[in-house]
Amino acid sequence: MATDLAPPPPKAATKAKKRRAGKVPLRAALARYRWLYLMLLPGVAYFAIFKYLPMYGVTIAFQDFLPFLGYSGSPWVGFKHFEDLFSGPDFGRLMFNTLFLALLHIVIVFPAPIIVALMLNELRVSFVKRSVQSLIYIPHFLSWTIVASLTYLLFAADFGVISGWIRDLLGDTAKVDYMAQEEWFRPLIILQQLWKQTGWGTIIYLAALAGVDPNLYEAARMDGAGRFRQLWHVTLPAIRPTVVVMAILASGNLLDSGFEQIWLMTTSLNRSVADVFDTYVYYAGITQGAISYSTAVGLFKGVAGVILIFGSNWLAKRLGQRGLF
Repeated sequence: MATDLAPPPPKAATKAKKRRAGKVPLRAALARYRWLYLMLLPGVAYFAIFKYLPMYGVTIAFQDFLPFLGYSGSPWVGFKHFEDLFSGPDFGRLMFNTLFLALLHIVIVFPAPIIVALMLNELRVSFVKRSVQSLIYIPHFLSWTIVASLTYLLFAADFGVISGWIRDLLGDTAKVDYMAQEEWFRPLIILQQLWKQTGWGTIIYLAALAGVDPNLYEAARMDGAGRFRQLWHVTLPAIRPTVVVMAILASGNLLDSGFEQIWLMTTSLNRSVADVFDTYVYYAGITQGAISYSTAVGLFKGVAGVILIFGSNWLAKRLGQRGLF
């Protein structure tokens, strides 16, 4: 038996039905949430003025920029500065130093807040937990200048406290200047980052741990799971999405070693292992006046960071995890 099919409704009727179903027009939404959008304006203005508008300046990476000629008057040279960077004698050393520090950061510094957050989560005395949290947060608020000064006071060859302890422990009378030796530069950098950043990084993971359903732990205990199995089967899976997101964000900063910390710890004796892209941009652009060349170096580092973020986000989704976008 044949049935009559009704003709499809016209587009105007469909749009009206969608509006009646709850789709608010843009003008009405702006009017309804006008105060929220008004509070959003300072943040939008900040990013527009100080982040997006200066991006026009990357055009000088393709010019022989002369300040008195400006953007429009400086001659265009194409990819000349990028060719000089990739074929120059410093690129291999800069890439190795930067990636080696990034690898140490991923292996040692990145897991440290997770481990500390898991340890704090196991504390049952709230007073002790809050006290430890407050103590490990404090180094985050110190500038890298203070951190470098404290490192100098602790590891100086003449009066360093820790260097003196090492001499007494080894029974050696020779004074070692740890601040100037190449083999000690990277360990000191990692120790500084651990001391300064670990406590602050635990905030995000503690917030994620606070959202774990207590009933899951109760069910695990009823199944006979001990503390370690509860940690492995309940706690870690619960914070896995947070860890993945933080890892994706950290991947974009692999080539960003931190200018201030590296610059303060660099001396003429350890420069061969201390030079990274951040300090090289300052050295080439400010001290040598190679503005276009240093801009090309910075643009390469920025583009590489964007590629790393998109690549790590794609990899996280391929592995079945929730990506950043």
